[in-house]
Amino acid sequence: MADRALETTPTEARPALGRLGNLRRRAGVGLRPSTTWALARLTLDTAMLVTAGVAATVGAASAGVSAPPGKWLLLFSLFVAGLFAARGMYGSRLRFEMLEDVRVVLMATSLAAMGVLSAREIAGNPPDLAAQTIRMWAFAAAYLAAGRIALHWSRAKAHRHGEGLRPTLIIGAGKVGRLTAKRLLSHPEIGLKPIGFLDKDPMADEADSLPVPVLGASWDLDRVAAQHEVQQVIITFSLAPHEVLLRLVKRCEELGLQVAFVPRLYEKITSKLTVEHLGGIPFISARPVNPKGAQFVVKYAVDRLVATFFLIMTLPLTLPAALGILLTIGRPLFFRQVRVGRDGRTFEMLKFRTMKPVTEPPVEPDAMDLPPDTAPGGVEGDDRRTRLGMILRRSSIDELPQLLNVLKGEMSLIGPRPERPEFVGLFEQSVYRYTDRHRVKSGITGWAQVHGLRGKTSLSDRVEWDNYYIENWSLWLDLKVLLLTFLAVVRPRHVE
Repeated sequence: MADRALETTPTEARPALGRLGNLRRRAGVGLRPSTTWALARLTLDTAMLVTAGVAATVGAASAGVSAPPGKWLLLFSLFVAGLFAARGMYGSRLRFEMLEDVRVVLMATSLAAMGVLSAREIAGNPPDLAAQTIRMWAFAAAYLAAGRIALHWSRAKAHRHGEGLRPTLIIGAGKVGRLTAKRLLSHPEIGLKPIGFLDKDPMADEADSLPVPVLGASWDLDRVAAQHEVQQVIITFSLAPHEVLLRLVKRCEELGLQVAFVPRLYEKITSKLTVEHLGGIPFISARPVNPKGAQFVVKYAVDRLVATFFLIMTLPLTLPAALGILLTIGRPLFFRQVRVGRDGRTFEMLKFRTMKPVTEPPVEPDAMDLPPDTAPGGVEGDDRRTRLGMILRRSSIDELPQLLNVLKGEMSLIGPRPERPEFVGLFEQSVYRYTDRHRVKSGITGWAQVHGLRGKTSLSDRVEWDNYYIENWSLWLDLKVLLLTFLAVVRPRHVE
């Protein structure tokens, strides 16, 4: 059934629109929230660049070099700010990732330092040029990165406590709309708070419970935006005609609301997109990563080199752990369990033993009382764990023997966590795109794990994160997973 056109009730919307405009003027002195946030980031970066310049100048004498000229410090700062703007550091985005910001900081300061170095070399060869440039780059990179990290930390903490959240309206209460609301509710650090749906004909079954209420249809946009002080609108899928959705977007722009879309075929949309136009029609081409291509051949070769390095570096941890297991439980040192890896092939995954020998037959998958859409990790053996075993699990030291699996080519350092064959057979039938995660080697850690999807957590969420990792793989993404894994180990949590 077609949705009613937005223009049918313009007079009804005017009082609401006036109230919304007054609220925005009082709250932001005529500035949109995105503009206010961009000015805050620019002010912070300016303060950090000034501090870095002062530090490079004041400490130059004690370092045995001359202070960099002020005009070159200014040029360097302007260059950095321009690169930040070009990379969207002051633009409007749904979310800002700390590691992505740090990467841009390092890239921008490095390019700016090389540019200033080249310019000064052409203008003349002053003394201490290399030392001045390195000090200028090092202080700027350190202060800017520290400022961004502090900003992300404070903002995420405020969002988790319900402060500074942007009221968000979701268009479409179907499966994708509900999933969007669920994601936003489970990740308040993003800063978006879903307040409800607009949908004349919700595609949700009566038995389904919506995470937030349906507040009306498209013609209720003005009223709902004013009543809930909406700042963000996310358009998912609904039965509304194309023309109605276009008018809805136009109305959001008139109200000063930020708009984002969930595209059709979103499962195949990667971070590497090409947009070409034929007239007014855009053609979007996603460049998928080929798990059988040369990129993954390089990845797996690097895995073995890094695994060898980690095996040597972690000997001070693994040798005492092995000795402790030998003295408390005895042989064998390793727990071996059959898991399913790349292309459905099975292998024996290694862990340090953390439990006393089993005295009862293993529990069959069908006999496990698991809630719907819940992974089975860590569901058995709690009462058999030794004191040493609990320490090894909390610190993730029990996972280190899997570096041997990586050396043998059975696993990767980073990838989807492998599951037992008996569970794989069940999940392939009930979990959307579960089989797709077997396109690559299983990993010791993964994109899903560093986002908290470990142990008895949502299986469909885990599969979604795993497939995102596969389809958007890059060396930088692997590095992000390693850094986030380190942070997770520093703050020990339960792992399967």
